[in-house]
Amino acid sequence: MTMTFYKYQGTGNDFIIADNRLQQIDKNNTKRIAELCDRRFGIGADGFILLENDNSSDFKMVYYNSDGNESTMCGNGGRCIVAFAKFLGIIENETEFLAIDGLHKAKVEDGIVHLHMQDVDTIEVYDHHMFLDTGSPHHVEMVSSIETLDVKSKGSAIRYGEPYNEVGSNVNFVEQLAENRFAVRTYERGVEDETLSCGTGVTAVALAMHNLNKTPHNQVELKVEGGELKVHFSKNANGYKDVWLIGPAEQVFKGEVAW
Repeated sequence: MTMTFYKYQGTGNDFIIADNRLQQIDKNNTKRIAELCDRRFGIGADGFILLENDNSSDFKMVYYNSDGNESTMCGNGGRCIVAFAKFLGIIENETEFLAIDGLHKAKVEDGIVHLHMQDVDTIEVYDHHMFLDTGSPHHVEMVSSIETLDVKSKGSAIRYGEPYNEVGSNVNFVEQLAENRFAVRTYERGVEDETLSCGTGVTAVALAMHNLNKTPHNQVELKVEGGELKVHFSKNANGYKDVWLIGPAEQVFKGEVAW
């Protein structure tokens, strides 16, 4: 079988996306998914995404990490699949779709995708880091000299260490640049390396920094290795709601590959 695929990227976080509304792609072939995500022997990507039909929304997003395993929510992948759905003509400028963590609303304005994330009720605060779930689990730690930080080795040690162990956590390192602007570098589990951007990660950082009183603003700018993102949110007594991840999502190329 030959699979038609599209390569998308959102601030350098790149994905192989395919239209699986006809259920022609075997989702259980995780070995092939990992092969296609390999940057030397395959197409190369941080993740693999299938767009499928859903009875309760415009479409369903099925997301796999580059290791071939189905994973938790991917924010940049969510923004990219919205752009893909618009490209296919499934949606116009607004949508609601199903992901592994539930329904998400989204809108496209001048090529920028606004993705509504899940509410966050709990942020765990420790001496040197914070932990929260924004659709995926995230360790957030403030550092200095973020540009020279060895993200892969430090992130890997945290990701596999206590208390995360085999389940693991994504690891975000943060440096404050201005009152509402932060630099972020992320080690992603499932990729097992630093990625140029992580959507659920910058969402976690924005909420964590607000919770720490590092910023009074409800819209935070995040500088990642692959570009710029924004996170907008509202705070109430129960936590954070009306959380939006905002940034570009672009189609890079289309191709065909043996499945």
